[in-house]
Amino acid sequence: MKKYKIAIIKGDGIGPEIVDEAIKVLDAVSYACGFTLEYEDYLMGGIAIDVTGVPLPDETVSGVLNSDACLFGAIGGEKWDTLARELRPETGLLKFREAMGVYANLRPAIIYDELVNASTLKPEVIEGVDIMVVRELIGGIYFGQPRANDGQKAYNTMVYTKDEIIRISKQAFELAMKRDRRVCSVDKANVLEVSQLWRDTVEEVAKDYPEVELSHMYVDNAAMQLVRNPKQFDVILTGNIFGDILSDTASMVVGSIGLLPSASTGDKTAIYEPIHGSAPDIAGQGIANPIATIESAGMMLKYSLGESEAATMIDSAIKKALKEGYRTKDIAAYDAKHVVTTAEMGDVIANFINK
Repeated sequence: MKKYKIAIIKGDGIGPEIVDEAIKVLDAVSYACGFTLEYEDYLMGGIAIDVTGVPLPDETVSGVLNSDACLFGAIGGEKWDTLARELRPETGLLKFREAMGVYANLRPAIIYDELVNASTLKPEVIEGVDIMVVRELIGGIYFGQPRANDGQKAYNTMVYTKDEIIRISKQAFELAMKRDRRVCSVDKANVLEVSQLWRDTVEEVAKDYPEVELSHMYVDNAAMQLVRNPKQFDVILTGNIFGDILSDTASMVVGSIGLLPSASTGDKTAIYEPIHGSAPDIAGQGIANPIATIESAGMMLKYSLGESEAATMIDSAIKKALKEGYRTKDIAAYDAKHVVTTAEMGDVIANFINK
């Protein structure tokens, strides 16, 4: 029997609640498909600060590096916002991504037929939407040096090397080859030198993929086009800060930020997480939507463990749950027959797998 070692980082806020439901579904599908998952819990974020004094303990980094994959919830909250920047949960997350070398963040945005009415856009605009945002994750303005804030003047530096752009571009084109063979590269080349290098480099990489249609779009226009006509996109390739913004926009196109998973991959252990934050305002109330985390677990099975059948079973179980009208509070207004708690949604999806 195959056995996989999975690092678990539940984090803060709703993190523990949603990760627990993903584990519940993973246990069901691993039993059904005949493999074993061994879980090991690690600390990161606010909880790590409270316990160890730092947002990213060394044992978390070493533990995840020695795992087959990492399932991650969410970190942060107002409780830790007044700490020095180097001690904040978000700083730990950036260091974690850098330590894992996860330069490619894959964020699918797919509209479920059962949730067409959950979007604020007209059904005819969003029906059939299937977008993959490929976001460069460990470069750009979030990591660039120098950076400073002296109370009178502050600055950050947006930096990309050609090699960084090449490797993320290859990821996007390879994914496009398995999809509809279209890549839209998003930048701000009309005003930013770093974006001009981005555009020039992407065009060079595109020559190795003649089957893929490449287009370019400025980020402000891309944000508008995502709302106006999201079906025009297949794979969106972009840098760190633009990808952060556009993937959140895409989440509302499909109806709820609680529905979007992500995979962060690179040269070491991959990280799988929902794109939403820790939502401390609803933590402990049992109303958080666990679907994005469960979908992230499905991506983990597919991309890191090679268990594609199990990933498909999770996807099918989610669709069945939605088709039968099960909804958490965030999407309860849309064709709900059963408004359920976080744990109940996990039970429903796991039970459909068991059946």
